[in-house]
Amino acid sequence: MAGDGEGAGDGEGAAAFAAAKAEWLGGSGGLPLLRWWRASGGGELLRGWDAVRAGAVAPALAAVSGACLAMSAMLLAEAVFMAAASLVRRRPERRYSAGPLGAQDGEDEERGLLGYPMVLVQIPMYNEREVYKLSIGAACGLSWPSDRVIVQVLDDSTDPTIKDLVELECKIWAKKGKNVKYEVRNNREGYKAGALKEGMLHAYVQQCDFLAVFDADFQPEPDFLMRTIPYLARNPQIALVQARWEFETC
Repeated sequence: MAGDGEGAGDGEGAAAFAAAKAEWLGGSGGLPLLRWWRASGGGELLRGWDAVRAGAVAPALAAVSGACLAMSAMLLAEAVFMAAASLVRRRPERRYSAGPLGAQDGEDEERGLLGYPMVLVQIPMYNEREVYKLSIGAACGLSWPSDRVIVQVLDDSTDPTIKDLVELECKIWAKKGKNVKYEVRNNREGYKAGALKEGMLHAYVQQCDFLAVFDADFQPEPDFLMRTIPYLARNPQIALVQARWEFETC
């Protein structure tokens, strides 16, 4: 008897749940929100959205996906090409000669210094309080005959204090025997490029054979000129040597 009562109770519970579900879904008038949804044409709205999604959204997404695949294919092709080029191309040190400069065995050392081309090193600056000492010091520390290199500091700083500091640093290196030129101008036309161009107008630049440009935060290795200038000096068909950058965190 107890089992029959429990079975009857389960059946009544299931029936009550089904009735509640039907009521929730709007079987006998439904909840107010569902009644409003049906009355306002919600079904038509959904059907309209399905049509828009099928006719516009899906094709747009397909086009975007196709464009992404095309760009991925281009990047892959570039990577394959660069990998192949790196395997077959000849390195610059194999394509071009870079013989030693200066005095050779048995030659007069003073005369041999004339074998070093005259190099102008340009350093454009603009309010470089944090790095001006490092860049000027690195340029003045380049391994090159001191009478065959001119370090030209082009200071466009607008802070008078920083300008004084940069000028003082140039004077310190000049007292150490380095040929340092501190140059300023009364305008900032062309900004960095303008400063570099105007720096080339000074008379002493005419005696220089080659030009090296370092940004204000660059710290070239001491042998930078020794590793680059010979390629320019021995190969007249070369007009520019771009060095690889290395970065360090401060």
